[in-house]
Amino acid sequence: MSTALKHKLYIIIFGTDTPAGKLFDVVLIYTILLSVLVLVLDSIESVASQFGSLLLAAEWFFTIVFTIEYGLRIYCSPGRWQYIRSFYGICDLVSILPTYLSIFFPGANYLLVVRLLRVLRIFRILKLVRYMSEANLLINAMLHARRKIFVFFVAVLILAIIFGSIMYLVEGPGNGFTSIPKSIYWTIVTITTVGYGDITPHSVLGQIVAAAVMLTGYSIIAIPTGILTAELAQEMARERRAISCPSCLKSGHDNDAAYCKACGKSLTREP
Repeated sequence: MSTALKHKLYIIIFGTDTPAGKLFDVVLIYTILLSVLVLVLDSIESVASQFGSLLLAAEWFFTIVFTIEYGLRIYCSPGRWQYIRSFYGICDLVSILPTYLSIFFPGANYLLVVRLLRVLRIFRILKLVRYMSEANLLINAMLHARRKIFVFFVAVLILAIIFGSIMYLVEGPGNGFTSIPKSIYWTIVTITTVGYGDITPHSVLGQIVAAAVMLTGYSIIAIPTGILTAELAQEMARERRAISCPSCLKSGHDNDAAYCKACGKSLTREP
């Protein structure tokens, strides 16, 4: 009986192909969104002062719901420790811990800690990732592109150090470039086209260097976009190739396709 119950719960909680599993996912998504809405409203002083007790009750309701969900996932999961140590398992745990930890910090001296714990509840939004296939597609593309992105990041960092050192020599402390780290900060802000304006070059040579930094920023800003775009295209191609028709062996179907576009037979995904 216990094994049958575990299997049934596993199909409902971890599965998405059954009506019960789909209903569970939809209800949980709306519950997550409502809990995040409660957190946002609780951060508004006028709303919190008027509906504080109601928001607190709602928060405990959501915490209990997510605690039950977390316990059921551990109970019915074939690999319990694998789930607990996984990204989604950690997200599930982090989403419920802050409310319980806030019980142990009730004093006024720990108000900042309580506020931090309450804000950490926003990580519940990460629980939504498991229900978005597009998010998994993006994550896989980023994982495949991580080395290229790291090399690009190092190259930008080297440029920032070089330009920052030059600006420190050209402008000096008199114009706000008080140290090389401060100058590197200005370079990063400029090369990313943010431009806070808290530090600006005043000399002609400094403005020439600044113009070179700006042009460099515009020249390289599209590189990570191109890397991710290429990896996303490859990831989508891999998904499309994984779906083939068992009858005519035609591949290249959409991820959500149910029937072959060539012969009309039902599709099955290759293992």
